[in-house]
Amino acid sequence: MQGYDLEESVGHWIRLAAHTFEQAMNREFASQAVTWRQFQVLSLLAKHGQLAQVELAERLSIDPATLVGVLDRMERDGLIARTDCLHDRRRKLVKPLPKAEAVWRKIIDCEKRIRARANRGLTPEQLQTLHRLLGSVQANLSREPASTTATTACPTDINPPRPASPRVKAL
Repeated sequence: MQGYDLEESVGHWIRLAAHTFEQAMNREFASQAVTWRQFQVLSLLAKHGQLAQVELAERLSIDPATLVGVLDRMERDGLIARTDCLHDRRRKLVKPLPKAEAVWRKIIDCEKRIRARANRGLTPEQLQTLHRLLGSVQANLSREPASTTATTACPTDINPPRPASPRVKAL
């Protein structure tokens, strides 16, 4: 098998940081019986108001079936309610309930503590650079590839040629 240096992969470092951040948030939110994913749902509802279930799934970049389990627990706990859309019976609308407001204030404090830990030791300039660099990575990956001629998503060649460009250091 051809060697691959995962430590040089920007994606590896982004995913590792995101996973560690999510774990820290879940530990911090445990005292409020809320998960990172539930926090994300409440964040979107706080920002946009009532949303359709399918819109929530799209904004969270998760499968709608995965979201159903999250919303079931939130509904059971009295944080949200799902209602039928008047104009489209196939759509379910999700709205926060009054209990969510009290929980929201507490979990915002939790999130601020984790954000402060994550940012510890970084200057405002470094944080701006980090935001800019991650925005660039996101924009780069959001664009369609320049050329799709004669390429495949996953080459079947056992020993594909190595790119001639210089190695890029991980962030």
